Amino acid sequence: MTEITETAPGWLSPEELELTRARMPILYVDAVPVRVDSSGMVTHVGLLLRIGADGTITRALVSGRVLYHERVRDALIRHLEKDLGPTALPNVPASPQPFTVAEYFPTPGITPFHDPRQHAVSLAYIVPVAGECRPRQDALDFAWFTPEEAVSPMVQQEMAGGQGILVKQALAHVGRLP
Repeated sequence: MTEITETAPGWLSPEELELTRARMPILYVDAVPVRVDSSGMVTHVGLLLRIGADGTITRALVSGRVLYHERVRDALIRHLEKDLGPTALPNVPASPQPFTVAEYFPTPGITPFHDPRQHAVSLAYIVPVAGECRPRQDALDFAWFTPEEAVSPMVQQEMAGGQGILVKQALAHVGRLP
């Protein structure tokens, strides 16, 4: 009998992930990267530019799954570094508190959030970022928007799955919804 050593604990194979997604909600984190001034006031919101599975180009937040046996704080840092680069310098507090919980359903219309692949529950955080952001992985670009620009119809229509609503909720949470 041979033993198989697990080299990537917490990761499911694509087949296992698809089966799990079909049977139970998956825990995610959504991060709204922000720039703040010296008084802590949000001055800009950072959004990624991505190509979706269907070929459409959309704006997106930093988002991803929380792995088995991973702290939420560690998942936030992992996804921020993966999407924004190692020099982004995110300021995730020792005990992060989400500003909202977004429930993504595969069926449109149940909530404002939609993910055709799965039922997902996402803890959403506002994360100040002090360093230089360079898109990585599957992101084409990363851009900073003023609060007014981030909630404009033009930017909102570029966001998919209800993430534009998360941007509005984040700005309302910090008193910056124009």
